[in-house]
Amino acid sequence: MRDPTLAVTARRLRQTPVVDFGAAPGYGPIFNAGLIVVDSVFHLFARGVRDGYVRNEGPGPRFLDYVSDVLVFTSDDGVDYAFQQVLATGADEGAHSLEDPRVQRIHGGGNEHVLMTYTHLPEPASGDPWQVGVHRLAYANGRFALNPTSGRVVGPAGVPDKDAVLFNLRDGRVALIHRIHPNMQLAIFDSLDHLCASDGAYWDAHMSELERHTLIRPAAGRLGVGAGAPPVDVDGALLLFYHERDADSRYTINVALLDDETGALVSALDQPILRPELPWERKGDVDGVVFVQGATGRPNGTVYLTYGAADRCVGAAEVEAAPLIDALRAAA
Repeated sequence: MRDPTLAVTARRLRQTPVVDFGAAPGYGPIFNAGLIVVDSVFHLFARGVRDGYVRNEGPGPRFLDYVSDVLVFTSDDGVDYAFQQVLATGADEGAHSLEDPRVQRIHGGGNEHVLMTYTHLPEPASGDPWQVGVHRLAYANGRFALNPTSGRVVGPAGVPDKDAVLFNLRDGRVALIHRIHPNMQLAIFDSLDHLCASDGAYWDAHMSELERHTLIRPAAGRLGVGAGAPPVDVDGALLLFYHERDADSRYTINVALLDDETGALVSALDQPILRPELPWERKGDVDGVVFVQGATGRPNGTVYLTYGAADRCVGAAEVEAAPLIDALRAAA
């Protein structure tokens, strides 16, 4: 049994959201935000829902006229954010909505690339499932922009797939964690080009051995898991912050340790490091949600986290890296 003294929790950086509902003109809910730090500036990539949506009182989806774009906010300290720009809309990518962006650095071909993964949501009338979108980003003069020709939809055709994050393995290969409910799966590619060119043959083979590619399953009595932030390397430990949906449909922030050579699971903590506890985490468009999507190591020995709260706003937290890594290694 794991030593209970090794239990680890995250600390909220403030008791109110760092990006609140309505923080950008024309948008209401702003949540589920990815993150990258460039030149000491925090760039937050959030899902923003356009004004005008309504709750659906009949059968079907929870909301009507519910359209999400990708918004960027910036901060010098990771606490006080200002709206910068609308980065991408569904119209840019031939989609109804773009949801839940994650941003990650990937090395390949001797260069570093910044990629955004997101959920590509087709027109509801199409009947097609959501899929994983991947886009390269360019950076200049303090702003990110979409590479106009790099957008791709990847993954198995006709299968609902989302919650995708990318990272490099030790030998330079590219790993993709994705979520075919209720588990997380791992797909490996020789390079970014291999990922972007992955076709039906690759994904048919992947699906035919889905059990072998399953990375993390929900704990007993839980309803589902999904990748949160792209894995972050802290002192040689590859940390995956992810969400788990419990039996009461609350979303918590959990942590796993991955092998940096294979991407395989080494261990996972049996308890979340953050639960929905504050009023703005417990009540919103979807109650009881803390949904991690951004993580970065900091010089002070902590990992900084961004998370969506109740599908309405964005919170920020930090967790001490050393005791977290100790607890994960003790759980192996």
